[in-house]
Amino acid sequence: MKKYFFFLLSLFAATSIPAADTILKNKSGQPFHFGGKFNTAPVRLPSYRQPRAEMRGVWVATVENIDFATHADAGSFCRDFSRLCGELAKRRFNAVFFQVRANNDAFYPSQINPWSRWLTGQEGRGIPRFDPLRYMVEEAHRHGLEFHAWLNPYRVIGRTPMSKAAYLKTLDPRNFARKHPELVLAAPLDKGERLLFLNPGEPAVVRHILDTVAEIATNYPVDSIHFDDYFYPYTDIGSIDAATEKKYNTSRLSTAQWRRGNTDRLISGVKARLNTISRQTGRTIRFGISPFGIWANRKSLAAGSPTGGKESYFTQYADTRGWVKKRYIDYIVPQLYWTFGHATAAYAGLADWWAAQTAGTGVDLYIGMAIYRAGGGGDWNDPMELANQLRFNSGYPEIKGSVFFSARRLLQPDNPTMKKAANQIAAMWSSRVPVRTVGSKVYPRFR
Repeated sequence: MKKYFFFLLSLFAATSIPAADTILKNKSGQPFHFGGKFNTAPVRLPSYRQPRAEMRGVWVATVENIDFATHADAGSFCRDFSRLCGELAKRRFNAVFFQVRANNDAFYPSQINPWSRWLTGQEGRGIPRFDPLRYMVEEAHRHGLEFHAWLNPYRVIGRTPMSKAAYLKTLDPRNFARKHPELVLAAPLDKGERLLFLNPGEPAVVRHILDTVAEIATNYPVDSIHFDDYFYPYTDIGSIDAATEKKYNTSRLSTAQWRRGNTDRLISGVKARLNTISRQTGRTIRFGISPFGIWANRKSLAAGSPTGGKESYFTQYADTRGWVKKRYIDYIVPQLYWTFGHATAAYAGLADWWAAQTAGTGVDLYIGMAIYRAGGGGDWNDPMELANQLRFNSGYPEIKGSVFFSARRLLQPDNPTMKKAANQIAAMWSSRVPVRTVGSKVYPRFR
């Protein structure tokens, strides 16, 4: 694997990216390193060429109302979502990734999950006689946007100073976590706070998530079910699930292997359930995941990337590379929220690594891109950083598009560099293109 990777690097300038320009650091005028401190070859950029098909997506985060405000009535909700779709279409985007399950809740009338607090401001309270998800799917499609239903599978609350018992009492009585406190784990954080999440090792939790996925996929013509990067927490959870492991780890795997097996079962289970629903409905419902950008560092695993950061394989027990190789998913959107100049997670080396992992698998690779970091200091003060990343991506046939985090920063930039970056992205796209082509069909079909 190592020899193959460095052989590719040696041919990179000559074969992968024709007519490439070496990208230089603004201050020193020296070339950026392809793999940061792990590979010092210069980064070269091709001229951007608009493809026949390309994912151009945007995440719309509802947790903490990051990108979408609470609403008391259907009229204002519809107005704001329609305006969002119109702005994305005008900027030549073709997909919206809307968070419909942020905290074990729902942006749709559900039989098994309460209304989200991020919809109206109170968990369990919806907008009378209104189905937000049905409207959003129809309106997105009307604007020529794919609709990806974004779910966080496990999270109950990301941070709280309250005890587990006290916090669960604040939830709607229909919330799965409140009904089953024995299935909720509390991971300690700093400042005496804790993160509450559904126990991935419990079969009842997996069944609940699969039922949630099936409820959405069966009742709504969504284009995909989409999971974010939160599986086991980023924080060290110690032995808080020891009792669950003692009960279910009958094969005597290591704790890490057992935990990875738990996430594997969820991901493969979702894929199997969606395949069944697709056959029953005659629709194609895709399944995609947006993981943390580093699977494993090469110093940890030979197949890893030329990086030195936190690793999802060991920290979150998420074998994201394995999910690609086993085709548990239809697409993957690694969050490459670093610059070309990053020393231990250089953008070029990581994008190249992910392209190599997905090549020949049939799993589509889209890159998660960080518009929210533009103007945040260092190399992110260069308004051309993201545009250059798009240029770099265009040199790889395996990279089939990008998804930007997130909508508010893209459409309402909060600093001059971010505004310039957003405008540069829109300027690169001379026309709208479909997400993908399948035979004679294109998705989505534009008006």
